Amino acid sequence: MKIHENGKKFTADLLLLLAAMLWGGGYAATKGALNNITPLYIMAIRFLCAGILISIIFFKTILKINLEDITRGFIVGIFLFLAFAAQTIGLNYTTASKQSFLTSVYVIVLPFLCWAVFKTKPTRKAVISAVVSLIGIGILSFRSNMQLNINIGDLLTLLAAVLFAAHIISIACFARKSNPIILSVVQIISAGIFSLLAAIIFEPSFSGIPRNALFPIFYLIVFSTMLGFLIQNTAQKYTSPDHVGILLSLESVFGTIISIIFLNELLTTNMIIGCGIIFLSVLISETNLKFTFRKNI
Repeated sequence: MKIHENGKKFTADLLLLLAAMLWGGGYAATKGALNNITPLYIMAIRFLCAGILISIIFFKTILKINLEDITRGFIVGIFLFLAFAAQTIGLNYTTASKQSFLTSVYVIVLPFLCWAVFKTKPTRKAVISAVVSLIGIGILSFRSNMQLNINIGDLLTLLAAVLFAAHIISIACFARKSNPIILSVVQIISAGIFSLLAAIIFEPSFSGIPRNALFPIFYLIVFSTMLGFLIQNTAQKYTSPDHVGILLSLESVFGTIISIIFLNELLTTNMIIGCGIIFLSVLISETNLKFTFRKNI
């Protein structure tokens, strides 16, 4: 039985790693789309289209939806909308590679949110990996001359990180109570509706999707949203929220690499060091370390 459970956990870890890779590419895709479309309309398009696609593909499953599923998905969708709103608007003012790292702050927030919500005290390993990750993010926030390099986009990204942690916690509350496909659809469509309403109120009239924005939008709909959240909602049933956060933080590494390759963003020494330290925090979290302390007699 234990072997069977370990197999499920290993498969869940691989799936979460795939989700991190898909979301890592989402930073570059969003940056490309922002050159032609306003942030809230990008969110409305990606979430509504992805929600509709999942509903069509899993039509028979969606027919089993009930009022509790709608309520749970609506709550998760609120956190999803707020997190992506802060992140997408923030990307207007910072680089995709830098944002991918700053978003990883949710790894630090998660163990303590779990403590507050589930009354499960963070493990020593979780705290150490969170501190190491924070050091990496701190290095990323300084220029080579040690001047602080934080703008409004970075601050919005940090806010998004806290909201992403809350999103993961909300999924943890409901993932074992609702079908993951139904939970994915309701939260994604809810976030899409919130995005559309906010876009109509706060942004200029939508003028369509230019041809050079078609591929970024397609990537965001199919890979970053539809596949990414289906994977997360399914895999999170078999592992803990803080473990999920550490694995998904690897999206920062993928996001940086993809942004450098496709957006020609500059790779600085601080980014290399920060990337390495954040990756080290993941290794700490994923390694069975035994901490022993000698008592002075």
